[in-house]
Amino acid sequence: MIRLPIVRDYMVTRLHTLTPEVDIFDALDMLVERRISGASVVREGRLVGVLSEHDCLRLLTKGDADDDVPSGTVGDFMVRDVHTVPPTMDLYYLAGLFLKHPYRRYPVVEDGVLVGQISRRDVLRAIQTHVPRG
Repeated sequence: MIRLPIVRDYMVTRLHTLTPEVDIFDALDMLVERRISGASVVREGRLVGVLSEHDCLRLLTKGDADDDVPSGTVGDFMVRDVHTVPPTMDLYYLAGLFLKHPYRRYPVVEDGVLVGQISRRDVLRAIQTHVPRG
């Protein structure tokens, strides 16, 4: 019997994470310097949110006419209602989630703890490996 590939087989486990208390501009610096489009936000290993480039763009929209840029923390700008996947989910189902939702990546959570992240590109790598070419 052939085992279907699962999220654990292709997820990334070395993640750049933030905490809710980090200054939003320090978080923005991290995203730009590391060339990543978002980071999971954790507290004691548990996922509490996600901060993306999209969330950081709100810095400009919250300024005022005097060019005062807002300040705050990651917790003020992050998305708290995060869709996650378990490491045991099969990649066929995950591919369907990527087609159904606009997300570029999903945090992988096991027993409430962030254990990795899986992106669209990771699924494409799995296709290269597991789908026979005609």
